Amino acid sequence: MTNLANQFTEIVRNNPNKTAIFWDKTEFSFSHAHSVAKCLANRLKDQCDLQSGDRVALWLKNCPEFVFSLFGILLGEGVVVSINSFLTPDEVGFIVKDCDAKVVISEVSMAEGTAKLVKDNPSLQLIEVESLNQSETNDSLDFSSLEQAPEDLALIIYTSGTTGKPKGAMLSNYNLMSNVEAIVEAADIVIEDRMAVLLPMFHSFTMTVGLLLPMTRGLSIVAIKSLNPPKNIITEIIQHRATVMPAIPQLYRAFVNITIPSGLPLRVCFSGAAPLPIEVLNAFNENVGIPLLEGYGLSETSPVACMNPLYGERKAGSVGLPLRGVEFQIRNDDGMILPVNEPGEICIKGHNIMMGYWNNSEATEASIKDGWLLTGDIGHLDDDGYLYITDRKKDMLLVNGINVYPREVEEVIYQFEGVSEVAVVGINDPRKGDLVVACIVPGEEAEIDESGLKEFLKTKLAAYKLPRKVMIMESLPRNATGKILKTKLRETASDRVGR
Repeated sequence: MTNLANQFTEIVRNNPNKTAIFWDKTEFSFSHAHSVAKCLANRLKDQCDLQSGDRVALWLKNCPEFVFSLFGILLGEGVVVSINSFLTPDEVGFIVKDCDAKVVISEVSMAEGTAKLVKDNPSLQLIEVESLNQSETNDSLDFSSLEQAPEDLALIIYTSGTTGKPKGAMLSNYNLMSNVEAIVEAADIVIEDRMAVLLPMFHSFTMTVGLLLPMTRGLSIVAIKSLNPPKNIITEIIQHRATVMPAIPQLYRAFVNITIPSGLPLRVCFSGAAPLPIEVLNAFNENVGIPLLEGYGLSETSPVACMNPLYGERKAGSVGLPLRGVEFQIRNDDGMILPVNEPGEICIKGHNIMMGYWNNSEATEASIKDGWLLTGDIGHLDDDGYLYITDRKKDMLLVNGINVYPREVEEVIYQFEGVSEVAVVGINDPRKGDLVVACIVPGEEAEIDESGLKEFLKTKLAAYKLPRKVMIMESLPRNATGKILKTKLRETASDRVGR
């Protein structure tokens, strides 16, 4: 199969009546999913003049229509631009302008946001998914193949850079199909498995493992409709017999604090998007007893680069071994390869490395050298080739598994009257991962209205990026060259806020 759309079509041809998606009490077959997707593809081409390679933004919360729309864009030979559903219209506006999206697919519940988006971008066309169930049905299935090549662009995932400007990681059909194949092999996934999907579908981890894998391999998706309380997740997993679950550490922490009934059908779980605390892993192993495989990757690596093995030694604290076809090197600041057990920058090479950043050759050239992706993450390899992450990207925070870059938040805070200096840091929060703290030095004779600041930021930033605490300081700690000492700030914030 040369592309994702053709893989999906072939699965539908062979399994038309199999359930593709379980959604609460409703089931959608593969033939229904393909029918809705194909009619959406025709609508995009006929009504929106979609040409091969045109970008279509997908700005949706979790729902079956997300999957239909994803493959509708691919069947229409468009490029999917997956957008964080928590972003504000201004944040989404930057993305649609940067990638020159022709269409945005969204939903009625986000009408206020899409109205502003379309107003600010008059050429942008809007499709709301509520119309799909009403008009996108077709009794006859069209199994014709597309001519897109494996190396053609399929998906753009925007990830914030350290400058605060989002960058679009370009992933080809080959990147994604190869990553799916390697994950299937590593976790011994078979067509009888069912994939529990509870993380946001826009996230690169869910996109590849939770959506593309099952839809191109013939697995059923068990889309969890309600996450709270956590026992609802367990109930739906048991009801629909999910066997595989990708999730984040915060959810596994919740699992170890509830009583797990007998008969849980899960056979393997993946943890990604944030570091898995060893105490959570140990508690999960003791209380649940299902293999929990921690892995590592980035949007730029499609996204999975490595994981602990299903069969073989699983090392607590390690993110495991590289997937088949993926290589790791640890390098120092001069680019020299370091020996085992010595920390340095993690560099990755393989079929999963992105094509580059959309419309940003400078960032691409800085990130990819001779086919090696320079991750900016710090880690080391042990004698057996297992990777350990010893530090995250400089300054990056992880809130509920989603990246938050302090520079982006700082730039918005600087727009607020009375702010002389600001530095944003994170302190550990057992529930959310990182708690965002803004350390602010007011201008001369200025007073910072904290409630006014928080209201201002709500209009500019997604909710998960908002500082939960504000520290007013006389000055920011600096070294001899004037660089802000964020390590010292984190210690101060932990002392003052963490009490």
